[in-house]
Amino acid sequence: MKKKIDAFAYSIRAVLKGNKYSIDYYQREYKWKTKQIAELIADLTARFSQAYDVTHTRESVLAYPHYFLGSIVVSDKEGTRFIVDGQQRLTSLTLLLMYLRRLQAGMPARVNIDELIYSEAWGIESFNLDVAEREPCMRSLYEDASFDPEGASESVEAIWNRFADIEELFPNELRGDALPLFIDWLQHCVQIVQITAYDDDDAYSIFETMNDRGLNLTPSDMLKGYLLANIGEGPARIAAGDLWKSRLAGLADLGKEADADFFKTWFRSQYAKKIRERKRDAIPEDYDKIGTEFHRWLRRDAELVGLTSRAEFGTFVQRDFDFYSKQFIRISIASTSRDPKPDLPYIGFNSDNGFTLQFQLLMAPLRPQDTPTAISTKLMLVSRYVDILLAWRLWNNRSIAYSTMQYAMFLVMRDIRGMGVDELAAHLHGALSKESETFASLDRLKLHQQNRLQLHRILARITDYVGVQSGEPSRYLEMTNQMTTRYEVEHIWADHPERHLGEFEHAYDFAEHRNLIGDLLLLPKSFNASFGDLPYEKKLPHYLSQNLLARSLHPQCYERNPGFVRFVHENGLDVHPYDEFKASSVLERGQLYQAIAQQVWNPDDLPAIAAGLQA
Repeated sequence: MKKKIDAFAYSIRAVLKGNKYSIDYYQREYKWKTKQIAELIADLTARFSQAYDVTHTRESVLAYPHYFLGSIVVSDKEGTRFIVDGQQRLTSLTLLLMYLRRLQAGMPARVNIDELIYSEAWGIESFNLDVAEREPCMRSLYEDASFDPEGASESVEAIWNRFADIEELFPNELRGDALPLFIDWLQHCVQIVQITAYDDDDAYSIFETMNDRGLNLTPSDMLKGYLLANIGEGPARIAAGDLWKSRLAGLADLGKEADADFFKTWFRSQYAKKIRERKRDAIPEDYDKIGTEFHRWLRRDAELVGLTSRAEFGTFVQRDFDFYSKQFIRISIASTSRDPKPDLPYIGFNSDNGFTLQFQLLMAPLRPQDTPTAISTKLMLVSRYVDILLAWRLWNNRSIAYSTMQYAMFLVMRDIRGMGVDELAAHLHGALSKESETFASLDRLKLHQQNRLQLHRILARITDYVGVQSGEPSRYLEMTNQMTTRYEVEHIWADHPERHLGEFEHAYDFAEHRNLIGDLLLLPKSFNASFGDLPYEKKLPHYLSQNLLARSLHPQCYERNPGFVRFVHENGLDVHPYDEFKASSVLERGQLYQAIAQQVWNPDDLPAIAAGLQA
């Protein structure tokens, strides 16, 4: 006899503490991308920050508001729990908890969350999300140990990459005194509705109903109904309905919930005038309301948008919706393109950095009456501005996380709304000129645990720039696509402080100097496995088979290489070979990288783009 189906709201702690879950056959792979992780972290940290105050203690969290994170479906078969629906969310939460556990290392007041991640049952120790093929990867993340995801399954590869995203995206302002309070809030105040069935047929039926057969209207459906109803009956409504259907199909091709992302981006970029202030008890403004209920926001503020007649409703769909949805689709495609010669390259670079806020910035200056050339130029200007700003922040070890950048980017978005090409170029160039931190602000950039991925991309851009400017084809995609040849940030010096006793008295000083950017190259992992431990003099000949930045260490790079020699001469770069690589050499190479970076990310590109001088 089948048991009943239960549904209860539980805290994250109640769901995970001491409970073991396996993945049922309905959902095999973990497939979340950077976008989903970024949204999860942004939602959680933003909601926490609305209640948090620096004067609060951990006990204050008892009065913090709760947050609903969605539902999961579990099949309980004789005491063994299988996740039928919701493994993406639970896996991501587990990764976040493991990162928060790692962040607490060395802190005097540590919140114990180990039992939410890993526990013992019947004398067997295992992760609470217990999937055998993922265990080695999960254990390495839990123990902060090395792991090579090359050749692993899709789920393991995604788990490894999403943990790296969390390291990069988690806001700096929550890594200090606020961290224990955030962890308390996350485990006690964030809730999930757990639907539990005690029969596989019931579990699958629930899963199917929730994912395939549900008839609940989405916010996009409700928005459509409101807009079409106000156009009135007749050919205009039919045409608007056909356009809506066609464009929503195109948005669906971009992925799940792309339609909602579009409407939020469109409305924020064109209409949001205020954003919630970053202080205690501040109220949500139109920017925030659009993010949570864009369909209701438009109904409430229709007059402010200009929707006061049937003709205006028709224009809103036939002209504005048509125009902005096309641009959103174009931007989305550019953000994921792996074309070696993309028409909007900076959008892809910003996407590689996980910067989802660029979409609303890109849409802000666009107008339906813009010419195709004006549209492309505006997109180039804004994406280049973002590209330079992110590079400067990353070089100076500043966060580019959603929660850190949201307020500042809202102000930029509001300021550039509707600007023409020349005005936009001047404004963004002026905004960059006011930034206090550029490449010149830090001449000793170091590799550390939190910036390895960012440095990987910075080195990829610098390395690729040298090659392309010297006449070689671009290899950026090869250097950043971890599904093909795996490139890694490698040291020129092997980790042998005893080889440098004449320059460093202590191993710590050697390690600090070794991690300076001037001692780093971007090379295939196989290279380091074969030659990485060799002394510089024995490693040097092997650099001749690598990229130009690595080859430039060897004298032969400057022979019969006119493109490279011309590039060096025209740009006044201090590039020269090294028979031996000393501490002073590391500093010199660091200055070289800094000089190249100033060319790769040059603010003067903005007026050049506006003038049509830069492709």
